[in-house]
Amino acid sequence: MAEDDRVERGLALLARLEHESLSLAEVVDRIETVTTDPTVTRTILDRAELRGIIEREDGIVRPKSRQYVRFGRDVITKEGEFSCRRCGSSLSTGYFIRVDAGEIGPFGSSCIRKVTGRE
Repeated sequence: MAEDDRVERGLALLARLEHESLSLAEVVDRIETVTTDPTVTRTILDRAELRGIIEREDGIVRPKSRQYVRFGRDVITKEGEFSCRRCGSSLSTGYFIRVDAGEIGPFGSSCIRKVTGRE
């Protein structure tokens, strides 16, 4: 997978967070559903700040874009054998967030809510 795809999907994910604020560790947890490469993670955070998607201060990240995930439109489900990108659990139904740069996932039913900020 190309770095640009990971960066664009990471930016799209950060733009869709429904949290008032998150710790930097919590944001990195979300980004790790797209990439575990520390260089790409830093690039995503830096570009997100430059583009006004997030604000960072003293280890706290505040999402700014408010492009929330709409579960009826932006989330698709697929049946099969998957592993959750967040917790690693085995899944028979995977939930994927559709963004312009591709899909982010699969996630289990509780992890998709945690990743987007619904829980």
